[in-house]
Amino acid sequence: MSIYVEIDPDDFLGHMFNACSIDQVSEFLPEKRGFRIHGHSTTVRLERVFWTVLEEMADRMEISLPQLIARIHDQCLVANDKNISSCLRVICMKYMNIYA
Repeated sequence: MSIYVEIDPDDFLGHMFNACSIDQVSEFLPEKRGFRIHGHSTTVRLERVFWTVLEEMADRMEISLPQLIARIHDQCLVANDKNISSCLRVICMKYMNIYA
């Protein structure tokens, strides 16, 4: 008997949704947060799961979340003109793929 759950390769998405608890469903909810980046006020809207990853990244780097956002802003917007939310989502995915 295997300890691993057999997952239908054609229904991995259904398995992920079934594995979500009520608490995890809240990770899908968008949340707005305001920051000052180089003296300019900006509001970023991301799903809560991305904020959780960004907070983990900031803690790991021993910097504040606004400092992390500013650093990502400076590096990422060269490739992605003016869409900081998109940059943050991609950075979170890369972080999770490489370091988690």
